Amino acid sequence: MTTVLFTGGGTGGHLMPALAIAEEMVRLDPAVRPFFVGSRRGVEASVLPQRPWPYELLPLEPLWRRRWWKNVKLPTALFTSLRTVRAILRRETPSVVVGTGGYVAGPVVWAAINRGIPAVLQEQNAYPGLATRWLARRARQVHLGFPEARSRLTLGPLTTMFDSGNPIPPPPAELPTKAEAKRKLGLPADRPLVFVTGGSQGALPINLAVADALESGRFPSGASLLWQCGAASRDQFSHFSAEGRVSVEAFVDPVADAYAAADLVVSRAGAMTLAGLAAWGLPAILVPLPTAAAGHQLTNAQALAQWGAAIVLLQPELTGSILAGAVGTLLGEPARMAELKGRMLSRARPNAASIIATEALKLVPKS
Repeated sequence: MTTVLFTGGGTGGHLMPALAIAEEMVRLDPAVRPFFVGSRRGVEASVLPQRPWPYELLPLEPLWRRRWWKNVKLPTALFTSLRTVRAILRRETPSVVVGTGGYVAGPVVWAAINRGIPAVLQEQNAYPGLATRWLARRARQVHLGFPEARSRLTLGPLTTMFDSGNPIPPPPAELPTKAEAKRKLGLPADRPLVFVTGGSQGALPINLAVADALESGRFPSGASLLWQCGAASRDQFSHFSAEGRVSVEAFVDPVADAYAAADLVVSRAGAMTLAGLAAWGLPAILVPLPTAAAGHQLTNAQALAQWGAAIVLLQPELTGSILAGAVGTLLGEPARMAELKGRMLSRARPNAASIIATEALKLVPKS
């Protein structure tokens, strides 16, 4: 068996790429045994027990940028965690370490590199995270979700960089027609569909703007709306549901159903969300989360806007009128919608997990 150590978490945006790469590695080589290292306080604490692979969770804490006084526990947690990581490396003897970012990845990958273990980094965002910026020059491979991150990294003499994309479940080989997908959701097949999502938990500022657009009558009357508002907000906005025009949902699962049906998407600008929109070729109005670490979402959104693949609306300026105006303008310009779709598709990397897994396996020492 070949043990590959995966580390990255705290949020799903860091953990899910690691899981996707691990699944693809095992598919390519059944002799691969993934071993995960995460944090006790991260999303991995609830996700990894549902997976078939061994794991260990560390008492690591995030680096607090604004509330700096909360970093008082960091030195002790880091010392304890590094001691545990060294024990894991001795016991598991991984052939390769794969880091996908977050506050766990940095110390774990650093400790592995110091033991001579080749390191692979997967960076989701256009502005690289702290762990990637710190470790890129010592890694053997760096896989980028956004090619714009390349200029922000310093590589070492043994580092190879790849424009691999972000690993997501790719669209099916045979897509349903828009009309079929809309009917499956109970929405009219002959109207353009706007899919609004603030992520699995919803985004209140986006929800309030949508509500204002509907209440004021500004939302384009010729379009239908699939609105994923989040479980916490479902009761607040459910009264906007209107048969044949507006469907208010706590969560759309699978999201592929929404992507297959949508003509236009309004969403946040998380890296994995944008990878999905690119893979499905969906024109998008992006409202980046202003509190995302190091402004990652804003940088992601600006990268796509500069590429001509999306429109950006800033949350502090977001109103129902502005949102409705942007939606109406795009829906009224088929040529612009087609251009956005084409530019989005040009950023698609639906086989990212396979590319990363294939390249990472090349670092496994030959027996």
